[in-house]
Amino acid sequence: MIQQSYMFLVRLFLFPFAVLYDAITRFRNLLYDLKLKPSASFEIPLISVGNLAVGGTGKTPMVEHLIRLFEANGFAMGTLSRGYGRKTKGMRLANHSDTAETIGDEPYQLFDKYHQHAVVSVCEERAYAIPFLVDQFPDLKVVIMDDAFQHRTVKAGLSMVLTEYGNPFYQDFVMPAGKLRESRAGIERADMVIVTKCPPHMDEEEMIKMEHAIRYYEDRPVFFTTIRYGEAIAFDGITAWKSAKVLLVSGLANAAPLKEYVSEQYELVHHFDFPDHHLYTNKDWLKINEMAEQQHAVILTTEKDRAKLRALAGEEESKNLFYLPIEIVFIKGGTDFDSIVLDYVKNAESFV
Repeated sequence: MIQQSYMFLVRLFLFPFAVLYDAITRFRNLLYDLKLKPSASFEIPLISVGNLAVGGTGKTPMVEHLIRLFEANGFAMGTLSRGYGRKTKGMRLANHSDTAETIGDEPYQLFDKYHQHAVVSVCEERAYAIPFLVDQFPDLKVVIMDDAFQHRTVKAGLSMVLTEYGNPFYQDFVMPAGKLRESRAGIERADMVIVTKCPPHMDEEEMIKMEHAIRYYEDRPVFFTTIRYGEAIAFDGITAWKSAKVLLVSGLANAAPLKEYVSEQYELVHHFDFPDHHLYTNKDWLKINEMAEQQHAVILTTEKDRAKLRALAGEEESKNLFYLPIEIVFIKGGTDFDSIVLDYVKNAESFV
Protein backbone atom coordinates (compact mmCIF):
# COMPACT_ATOMS: atom_id res chain seq x y z
CA MET A 1 0.00 0.00 0.00
CA ILE A 2 2.85 2.37 0.92
CA GLN A 3 4.66 1.47 -2.31
CA GLN A 4 1.52 2.18 -4.37
CA SER A 5 1.02 5.55 -2.66
CA TYR A 6 4.65 6.45 -3.29
CA MET A 7 4.40 5.56 -7.00
CA PHE A 8 1.20 7.59 -7.30
CA LEU A 9 2.91 10.66 -5.84
CA VAL A 10 5.93 10.22 -8.10
CA ARG A 11 3.72 9.95 -11.19
CA LEU A 12 1.70 12.94 -10.07
CA PHE A 13 4.89 14.99 -9.77
CA LEU A 14 6.13 13.83 -13.18
CA PHE A 15 2.76 14.21 -14.92
CA PRO A 16 3.41 17.73 -16.37
CA PHE A 17 6.66 16.50 -17.93
CA ALA A 18 4.85 13.45 -19.33
CA VAL A 19 2.22 15.73 -20.91
CA LEU A 20 4.96 17.73 -22.61
CA TYR A 21 6.75 14.59 -23.83
CA ASP A 22 3.46 13.15 -25.07
CA ALA A 23 2.72 16.34 -27.04
CA ILE A 24 6.15 16.23 -28.67
CA THR A 25 5.85 12.58 -29.73
CA ARG A 26 2.28 13.06 -30.99
CA PHE A 27 3.38 16.05 -33.07
CA ARG A 28 6.28 14.04 -34.48
CA ASN A 29 3.97 11.16 -35.41
CA LEU A 30 1.50 13.60 -36.96
CA LEU A 31 4.22 14.94 -39.25
CA TYR A 32 4.87 11.40 -40.48
CA ASP A 33 1.16 10.63 -40.82
CA LEU A 34 0.66 13.78 -42.93
CA LYS A 35 3.78 12.90 -44.95
CA LEU A 36 5.42 16.16 -43.92
CA LYS A 37 8.37 14.08 -42.74
CA PRO A 38 9.63 11.46 -45.21
CA SER A 39 9.28 7.74 -44.56
CA ALA A 40 11.11 5.59 -47.11
CA SER A 41 9.54 2.45 -48.57
CA PHE A 42 11.48 -0.39 -50.17
CA GLU A 43 10.58 -3.36 -52.34
CA ILE A 44 12.26 -5.87 -50.05
CA PRO A 45 9.98 -7.11 -47.24
CA LEU A 46 10.77 -5.33 -43.97
CA ILE A 47 9.65 -6.60 -40.57
CA SER A 48 9.80 -4.30 -37.56
CA VAL A 49 10.13 -5.83 -34.08
CA GLY A 50 9.52 -3.12 -31.52
CA ASN A 51 7.63 -1.95 -28.47
CA LEU A 52 5.93 1.09 -26.98
CA ALA A 53 7.92 0.95 -23.74
CA VAL A 54 11.58 1.37 -22.95
CA GLY A 55 13.43 -1.63 -21.59
CA GLY A 56 13.44 -5.30 -22.39
CA THR A 57 10.23 -6.83 -23.69
CA GLY A 58 11.91 -9.82 -25.34
CA LYS A 59 12.73 -8.38 -28.76
CA THR A 60 15.93 -10.39 -29.27
CA PRO A 61 14.28 -13.80 -28.61
CA MET A 62 11.56 -12.76 -31.07
CA VAL A 63 14.17 -11.85 -33.70
CA GLU A 64 15.78 -15.24 -33.11
CA HIS A 65 12.42 -16.94 -33.60
CA LEU A 66 12.02 -15.15 -36.93
CA ILE A 67 15.54 -16.12 -38.01
CA ARG A 68 14.83 -19.79 -37.29
CA LEU A 69 11.47 -19.53 -39.07
CA PHE A 70 12.96 -18.02 -42.23
CA GLU A 71 15.94 -20.37 -42.21
CA ALA A 72 13.61 -23.38 -41.98
CA ASN A 73 11.66 -22.06 -44.99
CA GLY A 74 14.68 -21.26 -47.12
CA PHE A 75 14.55 -17.44 -47.01
CA ALA A 76 17.84 -15.54 -47.09
CA MET A 77 17.55 -12.83 -44.46
CA GLY A 78 19.28 -9.90 -42.84
CA THR A 79 18.91 -8.25 -39.45
CA LEU A 80 19.37 -4.56 -38.80
CA SER A 81 19.62 -2.77 -35.49
CA ARG A 82 21.10 0.43 -34.16
CA GLY A 83 23.71 -1.46 -32.16
CA TYR A 84 22.94 0.16 -28.84
CA GLY A 85 26.00 0.62 -26.62
CA ARG A 86 28.59 -0.01 -29.34
CA LYS A 87 31.72 2.11 -29.57
CA THR A 88 31.60 2.42 -33.36
CA LYS A 89 29.48 4.57 -35.66
CA GLY A 90 27.84 4.18 -39.03
CA MET A 91 26.99 1.15 -41.14
CA ARG A 92 28.70 -2.06 -40.10
CA LEU A 93 28.33 -5.64 -41.27
CA ALA A 94 29.09 -8.06 -38.45
CA ASN A 95 32.12 -10.29 -38.96
CA HIS A 96 34.29 -12.64 -36.92
CA SER A 97 36.57 -9.83 -35.73
CA ASP A 98 33.67 -7.99 -34.08
CA THR A 99 32.83 -7.93 -30.39
CA ALA A 100 29.95 -6.61 -28.30
CA GLU A 101 31.85 -3.32 -28.13
CA THR A 102 32.00 -2.90 -31.91
CA ILE A 103 28.44 -3.90 -32.84
CA GLY A 104 26.49 -4.03 -29.55
CA ASP A 105 25.70 -6.99 -27.31
CA GLU A 106 22.44 -8.11 -28.92
CA PRO A 107 23.67 -7.97 -32.56
CA TYR A 108 26.80 -9.81 -31.44
CA GLN A 109 24.64 -12.50 -29.87
CA LEU A 110 22.73 -12.85 -33.15
CA PHE A 111 25.95 -13.03 -35.17
CA ASP A 112 27.51 -15.55 -32.78
CA LYS A 113 24.52 -17.88 -33.12
CA TYR A 114 23.23 -17.29 -36.64
CA HIS A 115 26.03 -15.92 -38.84
CA GLN A 116 25.63 -18.92 -41.16
CA HIS A 117 21.95 -18.13 -41.70
CA ALA A 118 21.61 -14.34 -41.49
CA VAL A 119 23.45 -11.16 -42.46
CA VAL A 120 23.75 -9.22 -39.20
CA SER A 121 24.20 -5.46 -39.53
CA VAL A 122 24.07 -2.30 -37.42
CA CYS A 123 23.45 1.28 -38.48
CA GLU A 124 21.85 4.37 -36.96
CA GLU A 125 20.37 5.42 -40.33
CA ARG A 126 18.02 2.65 -41.44
CA ALA A 127 17.04 4.51 -44.63
CA TYR A 128 20.69 4.25 -45.68
CA ALA A 129 21.25 0.72 -44.39
CA ILE A 130 18.39 -1.00 -46.26
CA PRO A 131 19.52 -0.12 -49.82
CA PHE A 132 23.11 -0.88 -48.78
CA LEU A 133 22.11 -4.38 -47.68
CA VAL A 134 20.08 -4.98 -50.84
CA ASP A 135 23.00 -3.84 -52.99
CA GLN A 136 25.56 -5.96 -51.16
CA PHE A 137 23.32 -9.03 -50.78
CA PRO A 138 20.88 -9.17 -53.73
CA ASP A 139 19.62 -12.62 -52.68
CA LEU A 140 18.09 -11.30 -49.45
CA LYS A 141 14.36 -11.99 -49.22
CA VAL A 142 13.59 -10.16 -45.97
CA VAL A 143 15.18 -7.80 -43.44
CA ILE A 144 14.27 -7.92 -39.74
CA MET A 145 14.58 -4.50 -38.10
CA ASP A 146 15.14 -4.70 -34.35
CA ASP A 147 13.64 -1.97 -32.13
CA ALA A 148 12.33 -0.04 -35.12
CA PHE A 149 8.76 0.86 -34.15
CA GLN A 150 9.52 4.52 -33.37
CA HIS A 151 12.07 4.85 -36.20
CA ARG A 152 9.63 6.01 -38.85
CA THR A 153 12.20 7.12 -41.43
CA VAL A 154 11.67 3.64 -42.88
CA LYS A 155 8.22 2.12 -43.40
CA ALA A 156 8.00 -1.54 -42.42
CA GLY A 157 5.68 -3.83 -44.33
CA LEU A 158 4.89 -5.84 -41.21
CA SER A 159 5.13 -4.22 -37.79
CA MET A 160 4.89 -6.20 -34.57
CA VAL A 161 4.77 -4.63 -31.11
CA LEU A 162 5.82 -6.57 -28.03
CA THR A 163 4.40 -5.79 -24.60
CA GLU A 164 5.26 -7.45 -21.29
CA TYR A 165 2.66 -9.51 -19.46
CA GLY A 166 3.77 -7.95 -16.17
CA ASN A 167 3.49 -4.38 -17.45
CA PRO A 168 1.25 -4.19 -20.53
CA PHE A 169 1.21 -0.91 -22.43
CA TYR A 170 -2.45 -0.24 -21.60
CA GLN A 171 -1.56 0.01 -17.89
CA ASP A 172 1.55 2.14 -18.45
CA PHE A 173 2.14 5.87 -18.83
CA VAL A 174 4.25 8.08 -21.07
CA MET A 175 7.76 8.89 -19.85
CA PRO A 176 8.86 10.09 -17.38
CA ALA A 177 5.70 9.21 -15.43
CA GLY A 178 5.90 5.71 -16.90
CA LYS A 179 7.93 3.73 -19.41
CA LEU A 180 6.08 4.45 -22.65
CA ARG A 181 8.09 6.06 -25.46
CA GLU A 182 4.85 7.37 -26.93
CA SER A 183 1.16 7.30 -26.07
CA ARG A 184 -0.87 4.10 -26.01
CA ALA A 185 -2.54 5.26 -29.24
CA GLY A 186 0.71 4.47 -31.05
CA ILE A 187 -0.40 0.83 -31.10
CA GLU A 188 -2.56 1.79 -34.10
CA ARG A 189 0.53 1.52 -36.31
CA ALA A 190 1.15 -2.10 -35.33
CA ASP A 191 0.00 -5.02 -37.47
CA MET A 192 0.06 -7.41 -34.52
CA VAL A 193 0.70 -7.39 -30.77
CA ILE A 194 2.68 -10.06 -28.90
CA VAL A 195 2.35 -10.34 -25.13
CA THR A 196 5.69 -11.63 -23.84
CA LYS A 197 6.96 -13.29 -20.65
CA CYS A 198 3.55 -14.75 -19.82
CA PRO A 199 3.16 -17.49 -17.19
CA PRO A 200 3.68 -20.84 -18.97
CA HIS A 201 0.22 -22.05 -17.94
CA MET A 202 -1.71 -18.84 -18.52
CA ASP A 203 -5.43 -19.63 -18.64
CA GLU A 204 -7.76 -18.82 -21.51
CA GLU A 205 -9.92 -16.43 -19.49
CA GLU A 206 -6.96 -14.20 -18.66
CA MET A 207 -5.82 -14.20 -22.28
CA ILE A 208 -9.29 -13.10 -23.41
CA LYS A 209 -9.26 -10.23 -20.89
CA MET A 210 -5.88 -9.04 -22.13
CA GLU A 211 -6.98 -9.33 -25.76
CA HIS A 212 -10.00 -7.13 -25.05
CA ALA A 213 -7.84 -4.56 -23.26
CA ILE A 214 -5.40 -4.43 -26.19
CA ARG A 215 -8.09 -4.32 -28.86
CA TYR A 216 -9.74 -1.39 -27.10
CA TYR A 217 -6.97 0.68 -28.70
CA GLU A 218 -6.73 -1.16 -32.01
CA ASP A 219 -8.25 -4.36 -33.37
CA ARG A 220 -5.15 -6.36 -34.25
CA PRO A 221 -4.14 -10.03 -33.93
CA VAL A 222 -2.85 -10.71 -30.40
CA PHE A 223 -0.45 -13.53 -29.52
CA PHE A 224 0.87 -14.80 -26.20
CA THR A 225 4.37 -16.10 -25.53
CA THR A 226 6.42 -17.31 -22.60
CA ILE A 227 10.13 -17.81 -21.99
CA ARG A 228 11.64 -21.27 -22.05
CA TYR A 229 15.06 -21.69 -20.47
CA GLY A 230 17.43 -24.35 -21.72
CA GLU A 231 20.04 -26.32 -19.81
CA ALA A 232 23.02 -24.32 -18.57
CA ILE A 233 25.88 -24.49 -21.09
CA ALA A 234 29.56 -24.19 -20.23
CA PHE A 235 31.47 -21.33 -21.86
CA ASP A 236 34.14 -23.77 -23.06
CA GLY A 237 31.53 -26.24 -24.29
CA ILE A 238 33.21 -29.03 -22.33
CA THR A 239 32.99 -28.49 -18.58
CA ALA A 240 30.15 -30.32 -16.85
CA TRP A 241 27.86 -28.64 -14.35
CA LYS A 242 29.59 -29.10 -11.02
CA SER A 243 27.80 -27.18 -8.30
CA ALA A 244 24.35 -26.50 -6.94
CA LYS A 245 25.50 -23.07 -5.80
CA VAL A 246 25.06 -20.31 -8.35
CA LEU A 247 26.27 -16.74 -8.61
CA LEU A 248 24.06 -15.01 -11.17
CA VAL A 249 25.40 -12.20 -13.38
CA SER A 250 23.14 -10.23 -15.71
CA GLY A 251 22.88 -6.92 -17.52
CA LEU A 252 19.18 -6.75 -18.40
CA ALA A 253 16.43 -4.15 -18.33
CA ASN A 254 14.35 -6.48 -16.15
CA ALA A 255 16.16 -9.40 -14.56
CA ALA A 256 13.30 -10.38 -12.24
CA PRO A 257 12.02 -13.35 -14.33
CA LEU A 258 15.56 -14.69 -14.74
CA LYS A 259 16.32 -14.37 -11.03
CA GLU A 260 13.05 -16.07 -10.16
CA TYR A 261 13.81 -19.00 -12.47
CA VAL A 262 17.39 -19.42 -11.22
CA SER A 263 16.21 -19.24 -7.59
CA GLU A 264 13.75 -22.06 -8.28
CA GLN A 265 16.30 -24.27 -10.02
CA TYR A 266 19.49 -23.68 -8.04
CA GLU A 267 20.86 -22.39 -4.76
CA LEU A 268 21.33 -18.72 -5.65
CA VAL A 269 24.01 -17.21 -3.41
CA HIS A 270 24.16 -13.76 -5.03
CA HIS A 271 22.93 -11.81 -8.04
CA PHE A 272 25.13 -9.19 -9.69
CA ASP A 273 22.36 -7.14 -11.32
CA PHE A 274 23.96 -4.70 -13.78
CA PRO A 275 22.12 -2.19 -16.03
CA ASP A 276 20.95 -3.20 -19.50
CA HIS A 277 23.73 -3.34 -22.12
CA HIS A 278 26.38 -3.03 -19.40
CA LEU A 279 29.94 -3.23 -20.69
CA TYR A 280 31.80 -5.20 -18.04
CA THR A 281 35.16 -3.98 -16.77
CA ASN A 282 38.11 -5.83 -15.28
CA LYS A 283 37.06 -4.43 -11.90
CA ASP A 284 33.59 -5.97 -12.34
CA TRP A 285 35.11 -9.30 -13.26
CA LEU A 286 37.46 -9.34 -10.26
CA LYS A 287 34.50 -8.79 -7.91
CA ILE A 288 32.44 -11.49 -9.61
CA ASN A 289 35.22 -14.07 -9.70
CA GLU A 290 36.33 -13.36 -6.12
CA MET A 291 32.83 -13.91 -4.76
CA ALA A 292 32.40 -17.09 -6.83
CA GLU A 293 35.61 -18.50 -5.32
CA GLN A 294 34.58 -17.53 -1.79
CA GLN A 295 31.15 -19.12 -2.18
CA HIS A 296 32.41 -22.15 -4.15
CA ALA A 297 29.77 -21.29 -6.73
CA VAL A 298 29.58 -21.45 -10.50
CA ILE A 299 28.99 -18.22 -12.40
CA LEU A 300 25.79 -18.28 -14.42
CA THR A 301 24.89 -15.56 -16.90
CA THR A 302 22.75 -14.81 -19.95
CA GLU A 303 23.47 -15.38 -23.62
CA LYS A 304 23.67 -11.61 -24.11
CA ASP A 305 26.27 -11.21 -21.36
CA ARG A 306 28.27 -14.31 -22.29
CA ALA A 307 30.52 -12.70 -24.91
CA LYS A 308 31.33 -9.71 -22.72
CA LEU A 309 32.34 -11.87 -19.76
CA ARG A 310 34.21 -14.35 -21.94
CA ALA A 311 36.49 -11.53 -23.09
CA LEU A 312 37.51 -10.83 -19.46
CA ALA A 313 37.90 -14.35 -18.09
CA GLY A 314 41.08 -16.39 -18.40
CA GLU A 315 41.13 -19.93 -19.74
CA GLU A 316 40.92 -21.53 -16.30
CA GLU A 317 38.32 -19.05 -15.07
CA SER A 318 36.13 -19.77 -18.10
CA LYS A 319 35.70 -23.33 -16.86
CA ASN A 320 33.56 -21.93 -14.06
CA LEU A 321 31.33 -19.90 -16.40
CA PHE A 322 27.97 -21.07 -17.71
CA TYR A 323 25.13 -19.37 -19.55
CA LEU A 324 21.40 -20.00 -19.88
CA PRO A 325 19.99 -20.13 -23.41
CA ILE A 326 16.41 -18.95 -23.81
CA GLU A 327 13.76 -19.01 -26.50
CA ILE A 328 10.20 -17.81 -26.80
CA VAL A 329 7.37 -20.31 -26.94
CA PHE A 330 3.89 -19.42 -28.15
CA ILE A 331 1.17 -20.27 -25.65
CA LYS A 332 -1.52 -19.45 -28.17
CA GLY A 333 -1.60 -18.86 -31.91
CA GLY A 334 1.97 -19.81 -32.79
CA THR A 335 1.00 -21.48 -36.06
CA ASP A 336 -1.14 -18.49 -37.06
CA PHE A 337 1.72 -16.13 -36.23
CA ASP A 338 4.18 -18.05 -38.40
CA SER A 339 1.66 -18.18 -41.26
CA ILE A 340 1.05 -14.41 -41.16
CA VAL A 341 4.79 -13.72 -41.25
CA LEU A 342 5.58 -16.21 -44.02
CA ASP A 343 2.59 -15.13 -46.13
CA TYR A 344 3.71 -11.52 -45.88
CA VAL A 345 7.19 -12.34 -47.18
CA LYS A 346 5.91 -14.65 -49.92
CA ASN A 347 3.28 -12.18 -51.12
CA ALA A 348 5.67 -9.24 -51.01
CA GLU A 349 8.22 -11.28 -52.94
CA SER A 350 5.70 -12.06 -55.67
CA PHE A 351 5.31 -8.34 -56.44
CA VAL A 352 9.05 -7.66 -56.68
